[in-house]
Amino acid sequence: MSASSPGSDSHSVLLGTETPLQLDCGVTLGAIRMAYCTYGSLNADKSNAILICHALTGDQFAASRQPLTGKDGWWDLMIGPGKILDTDKYFIVCSNVLGGCMGTTGPSETDPKTGKPYGLNFPIITIGDMVRAQVLLQDYLGIESWFSVIGGSMGGMQTLQWAAAYPERVFSAIPIACAARHSAQNIAFHEVGRQAVMADPNWQGGDYYASGRKPTSGLAVARMAAHITYLSEAALHRKFGRNLQDRENLTYGFDADFQVESYLRYQGINFVDRFDANSYLYITRAMDYFDLFTDNNGNLASAFEGTKTRFCVVSFSSDWLFPTSENKQIVHALITAAANVSFVEVETDKGHDAFLLDTPEMLKTIDGFLQSSARSRGLVS
Repeated sequence: MSASSPGSDSHSVLLGTETPLQLDCGVTLGAIRMAYCTYGSLNADKSNAILICHALTGDQFAASRQPLTGKDGWWDLMIGPGKILDTDKYFIVCSNVLGGCMGTTGPSETDPKTGKPYGLNFPIITIGDMVRAQVLLQDYLGIESWFSVIGGSMGGMQTLQWAAAYPERVFSAIPIACAARHSAQNIAFHEVGRQAVMADPNWQGGDYYASGRKPTSGLAVARMAAHITYLSEAALHRKFGRNLQDRENLTYGFDADFQVESYLRYQGINFVDRFDANSYLYITRAMDYFDLFTDNNGNLASAFEGTKTRFCVVSFSSDWLFPTSENKQIVHALITAAANVSFVEVETDKGHDAFLLDTPEMLKTIDGFLQSSARSRGLVS
């Protein structure tokens, strides 16, 4: 039931028509719409497929022009002919997560029971629910096992969930800059963002779709606060320092005197044009609820017991949102579970966002791991 035109890499499919999706909150969702993009070609035995899992503010357009912004895909540097995720070798799939706002069923999509957008009537979702929806897509595509599942930040959480819940469906996994559970600090930052959205009068209890007024101010503030966590102090200092914005003297007012203020305002304004405020609430909540420790009675190693999946865990030295110590917890659990695991801490001052940027050591690490995994799977001689 693809809605894409011939030759297009953008698709939409109705999933779960026969087996409704059971959510962790206890609600059953009927058929769901899944929007996804593909790059490259699936080989004869369907052994070269890679699933890319996007982060909180990402979407399925990993290497495609984003239709709302006109910008290149968020991982365009990674995906394409001759790149690390070589589309001459691999079949790349990236789907918009459940609860998203770029075509996959979420709060901004139409509730078939009412004919209106779900709004806050949409059920609370988890990372586990996102992955279960992706399993439906995997089955629809007829792919028995992903050659690799890869993602950074929230995408890394999905990657871990895939490896823990469906090890037989994942040959290799690359969780980048993530953790096995969300920290209290990260939950706190998310709560600030959610409160900013809900404090905006235009939020209207989440039922703003028909009014023509959206909580853009609140969502912009949420984005600004979150964006600070994606950077490091060193990166902020290197980029902006205390430099003034288009002026030689302080204004002694509340305009954007400093370049860093102008930058954050720019980030906030651009974000509201492409993201739904309710989706922001739902997806941040899903990240908050993610906890592989509690899911496995406090024993993270048991989540990966007996796994045959190959792992490559990547962290960044200046990432204080998902610090190396939390990535090492994953590595230690995998070692305890006797898993095949590699680990690299990349030295960089780019902060959490380093996984989206041209970070040579990360690129070299992922390239080497994929080549080794491809040999193990027989994709190359």
